[in-house]
Amino acid sequence: MSREYIDRYLEETQRIVETVDREEIAKGIEILKEVRDRGGRLFILGVGGSAANASHAVNDFRKIGGIETYAPTDNVSELTARTNDEGWETTFTEWLKTSKICEKDVIMVFSVGGGSETTSLNIVNALKLGKERGAKVISIVSRTGGYSKQVSDACVLIPVVSEERITPHAEGWQGVIWHLMVNAICG
Repeated sequence: MSREYIDRYLEETQRIVETVDREEIAKGIEILKEVRDRGGRLFILGVGGSAANASHAVNDFRKIGGIETYAPTDNVSELTARTNDEGWETTFTEWLKTSKICEKDVIMVFSVGGGSETTSLNIVNALKLGKERGAKVISIVSRTGGYSKQVSDACVLIPVVSEERITPHAEGWQGVIWHLMVNAICG
């Protein structure tokens, strides 16, 4: 049983390798080079497992990529205070306002679904603010890409190869793609 599962999971991973859009990855790399070269900042947004990925990616983009990078979920005190006092839907928006997000900056979204009118509203609202202020958007998402895909300057859509494993593939591939991107901007 477990060998069959392993084979199936790795076959699905191979299908993703074969179909992921390399042009969108290349667009994301160029945007990251530009933000670094102009002294802008990178804000990485994610919830759940994607928040953990955002935290790891902050380290890589700062240490390896030389980009000033932050994730609002890294400060649990501020995140929970904003959730309590202002509501979950505005946690990222208010954080970005305090950070004075502007046209020199980039928002990177890690999300399984990309947000919609009923899910991940904190991401959706943050993207609306970012676009109003002229920031670029890079997203690494799955399913249909949701709102993130609609407003992204570069969207890496992780194809759905198994309905049962959308989340593990999406979150696992966030790591593959951001590691590819951060190392590409150094080369």
